[in-house]
Amino acid sequence: MTPIDLDHLRTWIGHTRSDEDLIAARHARLMAATVDHPGPGRLRDGEPLPPLWHWLYFLEGLPSGELGRDGHPARGGFLPPVPLANRMWAGGRLSFLRPLPIGARIRKTSRVLAVDHKKGRAGDLVFVTVLHELAALSGELLVREEHDIVYKDASPPPAGGGEDRSEPLAAGACSRPFAPDSTTLFRYSALTFNGHRIHYDQDYCRNVEGYANLVIHGPLTATMLAGFAEQAGGRQLREFAYRGLRPALLGEALTLAAEFAGDGATLTARLASGAPSMRAEVRFA
Repeated sequence: MTPIDLDHLRTWIGHTRSDEDLIAARHARLMAATVDHPGPGRLRDGEPLPPLWHWLYFLEGLPSGELGRDGHPARGGFLPPVPLANRMWAGGRLSFLRPLPIGARIRKTSRVLAVDHKKGRAGDLVFVTVLHELAALSGELLVREEHDIVYKDASPPPAGGGEDRSEPLAAGACSRPFAPDSTTLFRYSALTFNGHRIHYDQDYCRNVEGYANLVIHGPLTATMLAGFAEQAGGRQLREFAYRGLRPALLGEALTLAAEFAGDGATLTARLASGAPSMRAEVRFA
């Protein structure tokens, strides 16, 4: 096992990069078809992009020789070279300051904020937090996002996969099913140029990372929760904080649930057992 040299990894704190992209309506309409989004006709220039759909843009397209064995970019570029095999999208916190208009050119600036090391049930864990800021070319800040990435050893997921207790829905909670199939995962991987093999390579999932089936993308689940919150709440999001609790696997239908209180709501994506796969807290504009 390679030791964790936290001091070395922390030299990446402050690393920055920037990019510029067009928030193209065509890409948004392809996303709408992927997730059966209602009202795709509203996805035209000048209209606001649905929450978290900015993850479809500012994509890094590296040649295959610059990818790691998991299909992600090799370590040691913008992100620190964490010597742990598995990398996961753990969660994040977003503030929606202004609408992100479809058809606009937007600048994204990213900076490594923190690198931390912890010991978990399955061994070493390294958490990397990255700040992303999306701004109009005039300089007006539109979206501020802190993204948490977790690295862990190559070992099977622990029995129960984390928080595995069933949680009953509160009286008055809104809910609806979300049952992505292999086509959904393929399309979302393609739209986000995500080469991570846990989403399309079953042999890799089972033999290398220890999952029984393909893993549903964490950002896809978060996107569905954010959209559900706006649709059920009838208001635009101002803040969205989410955390992955347990992997959701292909073939296991999820239930998206929202419990509203005041100007916010608590959201969960629940597995068939009732255990939460992802939890989120939102505030409305």
